[in-house]
Amino acid sequence: MNFPFVAIVGQEELKTALMLNVVDPGIGGLLIAGEKGTAKSTAVRALADLLPEQTVVHECRFYCDPEGELCSLCRERIEQSELETSRKKMKVVELPLGITEDRLIGTLDIEHALKHGEKRFEPGLLADANRNFLYVDEVNLLEDHIIDLLLDSAAMGINTVEREGISFTHPARFILVGSMNPEEGELRPQLLDRFGLSVGVTGLHDKTQRMAVLQRKAAFDENPAAFCARWENEQNALRQRIVNARDGLPHIEVTDPVLEKIVAITAAMHLDGHRPDIVMMKAARALTALRGQKSIGNQEIHDAAIFALPHRQKRLPFEERGGRDKLLKVLEDCLG
Repeated sequence: MNFPFVAIVGQEELKTALMLNVVDPGIGGLLIAGEKGTAKSTAVRALADLLPEQTVVHECRFYCDPEGELCSLCRERIEQSELETSRKKMKVVELPLGITEDRLIGTLDIEHALKHGEKRFEPGLLADANRNFLYVDEVNLLEDHIIDLLLDSAAMGINTVEREGISFTHPARFILVGSMNPEEGELRPQLLDRFGLSVGVTGLHDKTQRMAVLQRKAAFDENPAAFCARWENEQNALRQRIVNARDGLPHIEVTDPVLEKIVAITAAMHLDGHRPDIVMMKAARALTALRGQKSIGNQEIHDAAIFALPHRQKRLPFEERGGRDKLLKVLEDCLG
């Protein structure tokens, strides 16, 4: 049983950034950087209870979207008859640090193929993660060859396994969430840029909040079911808020004046490529939907920049990443 999301004390930026990825999975995931014991893993795991249902191909092992990319099995099925659909709840899939390549991408049973003339694919974690959250704790400690596989899948949105002339493909469009302690090493730049948003978390210093953390943790450990029941109404309210935001997202227009402000900010920051602009646009739109508003305002653009740009800032040697002073100055100049 997970700790209730709404019962987590403080860490509002972290909780908001996670919810934005539920509202719009196209934002591209989240990197959570902070010291140990700051509810990073707790928040990600707690998110699972708030995730909505989505339409999938009925009985498909890979959560295939009937209107999108299909796995090899669904493509064979659609040639014979129309695909049936069902609803399945999104989930959080955890990727352990010591994972092997086969456990990540899956394996083909060649012996079975030779004997029976049919493919048998043993799915890996990427199959479970398709259209779901893929969570990596201590993502900066992942082995390089596993990072390469994640980067390939994230870029292509497809996982292909080939062996002895036999291949199997399935969609692998996951929402990547990684947490890390910067003191234990940095992240490869190629992977860092793949995270749509980033947040930095620290321990709470307010005595009242620290007391609340202890009280809620003790109550949860003593009786998890009773503690979760106490927060169920607030959980349900937040769950409905997320559903409403997902439904309202397509109706929020990104106007030219909004785009001009976003471009002014990213140009002033001298950021590489256009990914920062795209992520900012998506985040501002999702924030607007989550807040129940009909149009994107300066506050949404400002907050989207705080989530989307810090981990993409260029820095000088020995300069710490994530400093907000320059970004805040640019936001003040561009938004007033």
